[in-house]
Order: sequence, then C-alpha cells, then structure tokens
Amino acid sequence: MRKIDVSVLVPVYNVEKYLPECLDSLVGQTLEEIEIICINDGSTDGSLRIIKQYARKDKRVKLIDKANSGYGDSMNMGLAEAKGEYVGIVEPDDFVDLDAFEKMYKLAKTYEAEVVKVNFYEYKTEKKSDTHKSGLFLRKEVGKVIDPRECRHIFYQQPSIWSAIYKWKFLEQNQIRFLPSAGASYQDAGFNFKVFATARRVYYMDEAFLHYRCDNPDSSVKSEGKVYAVKEEYDEVERYLKERGLMKYYGDTLAIVRMGGYIWNMRRLTKKSALEFSEVVKKDYERYKRMGYLKADGLEADAEFIVNNLAVRDPDRFIKVRFWYELNDKVKMRLMRTYKKMIKKDERNNDEKV
Repeated sequence: MRKIDVSVLVPVYNVEKYLPECLDSLVGQTLEEIEIICINDGSTDGSLRIIKQYARKDKRVKLIDKANSGYGDSMNMGLAEAKGEYVGIVEPDDFVDLDAFEKMYKLAKTYEAEVVKVNFYEYKTEKKSDTHKSGLFLRKEVGKVIDPRECRHIFYQQPSIWSAIYKWKFLEQNQIRFLPSAGASYQDAGFNFKVFATARRVYYMDEAFLHYRCDNPDSSVKSEGKVYAVKEEYDEVERYLKERGLMKYYGDTLAIVRMGGYIWNMRRLTKKSALEFSEVVKKDYERYKRMGYLKADGLEADAEFIVNNLAVRDPDRFIKVRFWYELNDKVKMRLMRTYKKMIKKDERNNDEKV
C-alpha cells in the first residue's frame, strides 16, 4: 500500500509570474499526505529558484530539473516518480481550493474509483474573479460511478485533465502515458481519451475546485505553432486503441473527437497554415468514411456535415467563416443539433440504467 495519498504533478516552464500562487494553494492543502512534484522543463526565468525556495520550506515539494524536452516528457517523468495512490495534475498558472484533493481523494476511496472528475472555474487575472463554472457533466451522471463505455458524453468535452485525480495503479496497468512530442503540443487530448477509453469506474462531482487561468497570454493554446500537433495526438490515440483491440468500441467516438479537434485547429491557425492543414482533414475524413466510422445517421451525420461542408469541400470558405459569429444560421443550427443529440442520447442511456 502506498503511504502517500495523492501525488500532484506540476509541469513548469517560464511561469514565475503565477507559480507562487499555484504552489501556495498546494502546500496549504488540507490533505496532508501529498507530494508536490514540480518538473522544471528548462525554464529560463526565475521558476527554478521559486521551486527550490518552496522545497526548502516543505519536504513534500519535490523537484525534477531537466533540459527542455516538452510537456509530454515532463509529465511522463512525473508519473514515473509519483509515489501516491492517486495522481493529480495542476498547471503552474492555475491554483486550487485548499480542500480540493482531500475531497477528491475521499470520493475515490469511498467509490473505489479509477478516476474522480470534477468541474473547474474559468479565472481571469485582471478581474481576479471566476467568470463561471464549467458544465462538464450531464445532470444524471453526477454523484455515482459511471462507465464511460456507456456514457460517451465526456469524450466530447474539454479534456481538462487537471480537474481530476487518477489511480496510479490504473494508469500503470493500462500503460497510459503522454506523447513525448516537443513543446506543449496538446498532449492533454490524447491522455484524456486513453483514460476514458480504459476506465470502468469513474465518479463525477459537480463541485469545482480548480481555477483555470484562461487569460494567460503565454498559454500554449494561444500559439500559432505546431500545425500538426493535434493530428499527432489522435494518431497516437488510434495506435493505442488498435493495439488493445478497442477501435471496434471507440472508432466512431474517435472519429468525431478527431474531426472536432481538426475544426478547432483550423480555427486558430492563420489562413496559410489552415489551408495546409485542410489536406490532413480531408485525408483522415475520407479514411474514416471508408472505415465506416462517420455514418449517415444520428450524431455522426451532423459531424460529417460540419467537417465535409466546412473543411473538406471548401476549406477556403471555412477559413473565412471560422468564427462562430460569422457562421450562417444553417451551420449554427447543425452545430447546436449535434450537441443536443449527443446529450439526449446519453440521457436516454442513463434513464435505462435507473
């Protein structure tokens, strides 16, 4: 039995402005049996100095100092060093309520959960307030153990891998690791899919603990670079599923999530990069059609409509209308119908269980 309840991984790269607030929220946790593993990924600012200061004051703060090799490699090093029964993740520009890990750990033990997933707050530095709490879960999913095979709704939500704790043994047994690609390349998407494709006991809690800083100008999600990083993540997910014979269960879900990720990617890129990436969209779209994963009914039909009409047939037009407020009413209605069908389908599944 592991003596540490929760290992918290903090991947650090040039975040001296926000790091003290993050670490204060972790060393002050009401759950005492924790370790805080800070992985310094070759920071060139004062981040390393700050971590060392905290480590001198609190023996629960551990330091992994390495040359810059990217987010995925940092997280994998942290997982390898973790001694906790469960593992949590906190980004260094975010912070958590002081009772966060105590509440999540108690739920994990009570329900023998492989994953405990909670909501989060979107936090804006300038206003120093939370704009709103995320709505990750369906009402009927909250407060009981869920099998993601039967409730696919979570796959279509923001990954938010930092609003959860994961049983270390579960991650090890299923060989769940991050793709060690360079930089911060949206590795949360692949990790999240692997977790929910293999988990069988997941507990959802409506309460929010983590304050997600959504106005950090240096956040990797705002970067124009890494045009193909999203494709690499979903290629890795597909490899993982095929290796375990899980494509027959999750092929359709992966197709929808991948296409959604591709649409998101095209929206953030410059016109030149988006047009370049549209060739990737077209190839994977046509490949999934041949494999039978984008079907002609239900949710798959709407996903196909969005991708085919907005990104495959006329990428130049899609780029011109890439932002929601510029989309015409017909496309808006199709997008909304997609998510409404998805929610109704999961609600029906939950009703059948009750």
